[in-house]
Amino acid sequence: MDKKRFEIIEKQGKLMQFQVIRDNETGVLYMSQAQGYGLGMTVLVDAEGKPLVDEEYLRSGR
Repeated sequence: MDKKRFEIIEKQGKLMQFQVIRDNETGVLYMSQAQGYGLGMTVLVDAEGKPLVDEEYLRSGR
């Protein structure tokens, strides 16, 4: 398998780190937050509660 299913597309922070992760099959975006030994992860949603999709990624035809 040469294509990665998930890809980190943005990172912020040092002690408390935030990452935006894209599912390369669906384009859905997730956010993870890590601090010390703790980690949280959630799907990003729009104002209506629908999952955010990386539209540019989908348009690129990947």
